[in-house]
Amino acid sequence: MITKITGGKIVLPDEILEGYSLYFADGVITAVTADDLPYDTLIDAAGQYVSPGFVDIHTHGAGGADFLDGTAEAYLTAAKMHGDHGTTTLLPTTTSVDRDGILVAVKAYEEARKTPGIPDLPGLHLEGPNLAASQKGAQEERFIHPFDEQETLDILNSTDRILRWTAAPELDGAEWFGDLCRERGVLPCIGHTEADYFDVVRTLPHGFSHVTHLYSCTPSITRKNAYRIAGVVEAAYLLDDVTVEIIADGSHLPAELLKFVYKFKGREKTALVTDSMRAAGMPEGPSVLGRHDNGLPVIVEDGVAKLLDHTAFAGSVATCDRLVRTMRDLAEIPLYDAVYMMTKSPSDIMGFDDRGVLEAGKRADIAIFDENITVSRTIVAGETIHTA
Repeated sequence: MITKITGGKIVLPDEILEGYSLYFADGVITAVTADDLPYDTLIDAAGQYVSPGFVDIHTHGAGGADFLDGTAEAYLTAAKMHGDHGTTTLLPTTTSVDRDGILVAVKAYEEARKTPGIPDLPGLHLEGPNLAASQKGAQEERFIHPFDEQETLDILNSTDRILRWTAAPELDGAEWFGDLCRERGVLPCIGHTEADYFDVVRTLPHGFSHVTHLYSCTPSITRKNAYRIAGVVEAAYLLDDVTVEIIADGSHLPAELLKFVYKFKGREKTALVTDSMRAAGMPEGPSVLGRHDNGLPVIVEDGVAKLLDHTAFAGSVATCDRLVRTMRDLAEIPLYDAVYMMTKSPSDIMGFDDRGVLEAGKRADIAIFDENITVSRTIVAGETIHTA
């Protein structure tokens, strides 16, 4: 059965096509062409944009659910909310918690990941617990500790679905940790860290090639014995092999930093991430980061989650459509570049070579949205999971 999407503006990496149609069958794009090909089912995009589905490689939850809640239902609730906003691939992310909490979250993920009608859940992202307590942000300090070889092995042996793991590369054992992650197909990431430029250089050969939420809990220039020392931020710009992600919700980073990242790091090395917590898609007010019964109380106001004492943000409440809108409107970049950073860049960073762009042979993961980036249809591997 061949489906044709017509009447839309097709978003490609370097241009937006009008007068073209997209065809897919068996979950795979078969053609993007101006020719009139045979089809069985027609979708009229009615002048809206036809984009690759959004790829969110860092999210803790949505719709009132957090992935640390430890139930398959929590995964499905959060995934459904993200799917309603154009996300077709997401990496459920855990914050720092004890070993048992991570293992419970892994078990729940395994139960949920093959459920139809939701975004693809190819694997997990663990954010902690091997972090710098001084850069914990909204992570709970009671769970933060140095690398523990047995704990790391227990977690990695519990599943082959951990795809990325954020840690502080200045900690003793970072080289061992990075090498082990690479052996298991896991991307070691730099985040919640006191690392300097030289820590990044030292651990880059051990796989630490991606910076988790640049500018958030990632230090810049410091002074040691009166000498200025470059930090993680400077390393991210200087080292071409380092990729970054940014929380482009319009709150975590101001317009000038969004523009700076785009100009000097570039769209190919920058992914947009929601870093969303359970309050994404929910009304503002009190919420909890982490497990619903044992997490960190927070308050959602002004479109972002904050610690109760207002000393730090506690994760975003954004969905991917908001990130694209923010980059286009606040960072003032072309729509196709904003979409690229929400689709192709995160796919490339994670090694997903079957998605992230609308071309023949790629997964039929598609988001259709209007000028305000309001999503009217989400398609995952050729199956519609959301219509509005």
